[in-house]
This record gives sequence, C-alpha cells and structure tokens, in this order.
Amino acid sequence: MKRVLLLGMGPTALSALESLAGQFHVVGIVREVRQGAAADDAVARRAHELSVPMLSDAGLDAVQRAITESEPDCTVVSSYNRILSAEILTHGKFVNVHYAALPKYRGRANVNWAILNGEPETAITIHAIAPGLDAGNILFQQRIGIGPDDTAADIYSALNEIQRKVLGDTVTRYLDGFPGVPQDESESTYGCTRVPADGEIDWSEPTDRIYALIRALSPPYPGAHSYLEMNHVTILRASPIQDARRYAGRIPGRVVGRSRAEGSVDILTGDGILRIHELIIGENGEMIPASTAITSTKQTLGLRSSDLLTRIEELERRLTMLTDQETSRHRHEQSPPKQQA
Repeated sequence: MKRVLLLGMGPTALSALESLAGQFHVVGIVREVRQGAAADDAVARRAHELSVPMLSDAGLDAVQRAITESEPDCTVVSSYNRILSAEILTHGKFVNVHYAALPKYRGRANVNWAILNGEPETAITIHAIAPGLDAGNILFQQRIGIGPDDTAADIYSALNEIQRKVLGDTVTRYLDGFPGVPQDESESTYGCTRVPADGEIDWSEPTDRIYALIRALSPPYPGAHSYLEMNHVTILRASPIQDARRYAGRIPGRVVGRSRAEGSVDILTGDGILRIHELIIGENGEMIPASTAITSTKQTLGLRSSDLLTRIEELERRLTMLTDQETSRHRHEQSPPKQQA
C-alpha cells in the first residue's frame, strides 16, 4: 500500500483524512492541536481511531523533517497556511486541495471572497503542487453553485463531501502517471488574507452586500460585526426584507423595527432593511435574540462620532479623578506630622 503524509490544519482536513485512509497508509497528519485539546478536535479523534500519528509542529522545518523521515509516496495538502518552498518540493510528489476554481481565486479566504463578491459558483480543485502560489497542473475540478442564502459553512460542507469522495482516487490517478492539465496563468486571480477587523459592517452599503458579509463570515469564522453604544456586536443570522417600507429619511444603522415575539430587529442599510435575528454582545458572549440586546428604535448600530466623544470624555474624567487622588495622597505623605502641645 502506498504511503501519504497529510498536512491538514483547517476545516477541510477531516474529509481529506477519511478519503486518503481508504486507499493509502497515512503515515501522519500535520495539524496544530493544543496539548490536552485532542479530545475536542474531530480530526484528532478520527486520526486516533485510524491509528494515524498526529504531528503537532506545523512549521516548515518540521514538515520537511516529517517528509524526509517518513518518505511518503505523496504529501497531500488540505488546509495548510504556509507555502511549501522549492527545496521541500524536491522531496517527492505533492498534491494540494483548493476550494476555488483555479486559476481563479488563488491565495487565502477563497470561499469567503466568493460569497462576498456575489459569485454564482465556486469549486474544489485538486492540483499537483509546483513552485508558486496555488500553481501546478489541475488533476480534478468540480464546480458547485452558491445559493442566495448559503453561508461559508454551507459551502465548506458541500465541498468537504466532494473531497471525501474524490481525493483518494485523484491522488491514486496522479501517482499512476496522470500529469494533469496546466493552468492558464493569464486567467489567474488572487484573494488577499482577511483579518477579523475586515468584518466590520458599513451600514451605508447595500443590503445584499451586508448580507453577503454576514454569510461569508458565519461560524467557524469570527463573524461580521458592528457596535451598539460602543459594545462589540457579532451578527450571527440575518435576512433581507423583501418589499420593505421605503425610507426617504434614512440613517444607515438606525433601528426601525423590533419584534419581541420573533426576537428580531430591523436595521436600515444604504438601500433597504436588514432583519437581524441572532447576535453576540462582546467578544466572548453567548448567542441571544437580537431584540434582547437592541431595545429601542432610537438606537443605531455602528461606531458614531458622538459615541467616541462620550467615551473620550468619560476616560478624561476618570483620568482627572485618578490624578487628583494621587496628588492628594502625595501631599498627605509629604506634609509634616502635627506637633502635640
């Protein structure tokens, strides 16, 4: 039985492992799992069931050592956030799984960008790895549609199922001599890295754009967020209002409707109304109905100059109070003791 090493740090690793284990001896999986947290990681649990060693050091030097020591027939990459150097690529054959229709959307956050950009479809592409970003001959590609309400989690789930069915067969075909089809470099596009701060909602944008941001950053991603009276608010679930009341007087982010029974709140956007169903207040809060946190049509989501000025004034007041207390304490310590008569 041929041997493979899997580099799988993200949400695609489980179906990759299961697909490969059905046809190969998986000599190990490179995946960062905190010490003592393996029981909470589905990939680590499945690796244990399959007797596949977990290699927790995902650095490039450690990966190169793992390859040279285990001598796999193929190293398979499915969710690994580093670019393998040309030196590493001299140590055998390498295959990568990419959730986009290469050569489109090379790079990071491919599914997120596809939803954000309103793409009608995305794809799973399995390709031989060549030096460069997501370069190399295409071994397999299958496209899927992106529905108007699909979240990033929905798309990942669909693509993971395809990967589970085809990855093992595709790697086998490659090792048996299939060279794949060259990518058309003139058609290549790229997606840059996204960071949590990129998820802040601009309520002056169109409803569909804001809704796409919320869907693109659904869990396990950090979530699209805004602010309510300086409190960080993560929007978990929302829906556009069709045939919404038209506002000639419009303040984007303003609350214009609230249903305690449904737990929802209606927010003005740049061109319509978005209904928020569930959210989280604070960085580590719990999911709650939107109407529990947002209680008035006088409230507005988003950072506002008046909120920032109020916070600055409060901080200045506290600083002045602390300074006065420190000065008073210092004077008391420096004053000579009173002499008794």
